[in-house]
Amino acid sequence: MALAGVRVLELAGLAPAPFCGMILSDFGAQVIRVDKASSSHSTDSLGRGKRSIAVNLKSPAGVEVLKRLCKKSDVLLEPFRHGVMESLGLGPEVLLNENPKLIYARLTGFGQSGKYARAAGHDINYVSLSGLLSKLGRTEENPVPPLNLLADFAGGGAICALGIAMALYERTRSGQGQVIDSNMVEGAAYLGSFVWSSQKLGLWDRARGENILDGGAPFYCTYKTSDGKYVAVGALEPQFYKELLKGLDLDPSNLPSQMNFSDWPVLRRLFTEKFFQKTQAEWCQIFDGTDACVTPVVSFNEVAEHQHNKERGSFITNDQGEISPRPAPVLSRTPAAPCASRDPLLGEHTYEVLSECGFSEKEISNLQTSGAIACNTPKAQL
Repeated sequence: MALAGVRVLELAGLAPAPFCGMILSDFGAQVIRVDKASSSHSTDSLGRGKRSIAVNLKSPAGVEVLKRLCKKSDVLLEPFRHGVMESLGLGPEVLLNENPKLIYARLTGFGQSGKYARAAGHDINYVSLSGLLSKLGRTEENPVPPLNLLADFAGGGAICALGIAMALYERTRSGQGQVIDSNMVEGAAYLGSFVWSSQKLGLWDRARGENILDGGAPFYCTYKTSDGKYVAVGALEPQFYKELLKGLDLDPSNLPSQMNFSDWPVLRRLFTEKFFQKTQAEWCQIFDGTDACVTPVVSFNEVAEHQHNKERGSFITNDQGEISPRPAPVLSRTPAAPCASRDPLLGEHTYEVLSECGFSEKEISNLQTSGAIACNTPKAQL
């Protein structure tokens, strides 16, 4: 796999960092999640392929454990609020001094500097500060956050994984590690680069929810079908719009111009009435094989069985029968090979990992006795 041989320490956190760690794991990195020794269970639902050790970073001995692990690691993924690692004596100056090749990835909401650097926040706050939230939602309604996907996972976890991959590549030339300041405000904003660069194209001149690509256009939105399901329509270009009208059995000569904003409400009402006359499956039968850019809005319960996804193997099933998306992108020679077994239990691999890193059996026993680490063995299923 592409990242085979890369050793990653992921300090346990919430959604963005675990997603970043899972990306690295899916593509071959050895990811060790460092959980809190005092916790009874993990909140990481993205632990695929990871191993777990439990360390008490509030104890000097636990801090020393992490330092020793960092000396033999390629990447440290740190999701804590500003200043936490420095207060533990685990800041980048300390760890890179001991291991100059270490990639120290800091994944936060607002970044390592600025007015909000020390502030708490969540996806909605980061997207709001990026400028993008102001563009999301229906006209004359409040802005609507896109789940917690845009900042947490796209601008956060995925962008951070990209930064780590770039830093690892640069290290092959310089032999040096570096610090990555990856934050969700700037990550989300960067994902919106097209929105910024296309300001002069007239795509966003109107109010939120009234533009071509934000659901304002009747030929770029969703419609309800007679069976209570939905179809997505993206017939932007004239040739695609022509195919849409053909499938809807509408005569273009009897309709207003596609790009006349003032007539969009008329077209929307007409399209709404038309799509509600047939089921989603009937519309798929009509539009499949055409360039009308009409597709079903597929539910989570149906997505793995959709013909296109099934043919490509776009969704995978683990040994517990749970379905999840296949790692992307698909590499021809070194594709991802996601682990099919369950996520690790908290501290399940503490003994194993420390042994690999040169800790003696006596050291591990003493660390466990002192509370600096925790070793949890899965119970046998009889």
